[in-house]
Amino acid sequence: MVHPSLRLFCALGSLSAKLSKITMDFVGFDGSDYSVRIDNDLTFGVIIFAVTTGAYLSMRQCGFDVSALRYEDLIERPLDMCRVLMEFCGLPLSLAELGVIALDHDSQRNSPSSKSNIGNFKVQQITSQMKAKLNELLKRYGAPLIGEPGILEGTLTCH
Repeated sequence: MVHPSLRLFCALGSLSAKLSKITMDFVGFDGSDYSVRIDNDLTFGVIIFAVTTGAYLSMRQCGFDVSALRYEDLIERPLDMCRVLMEFCGLPLSLAELGVIALDHDSQRNSPSSKSNIGNFKVQQITSQMKAKLNELLKRYGAPLIGEPGILEGTLTCH
């Protein structure tokens, strides 16, 4: 909610799915992917995840050699995952330690998306009704459901 266009999307999207579509068309995206009523604070993040995941899976089905990386793995095992990334990219494994150092820096500092700004938001508790609605949205795009491991085909891992 720190970017005016995203705040506008959520505000108008809370009124209707059609307004969500119109807003996303206006900012340069295919609004039909975002034609969803934003009825809680988690819907926007879920729709971004669902659309992105759907595009990723579609690219893989079309034969594009793209890979995914789980944020959770990067946070839990940063050095191991940086090594996996270096190997995948054909870079020296010795760069992995520099990658971990880079992860400690706020790449968005001095911007509305800085850790200090984003860190001020309260995490919304998910109700069973919200979870059901969000899972329906995730199903529409073929994305993993809330509570599932979320490991997609082609996900890089250190396990």
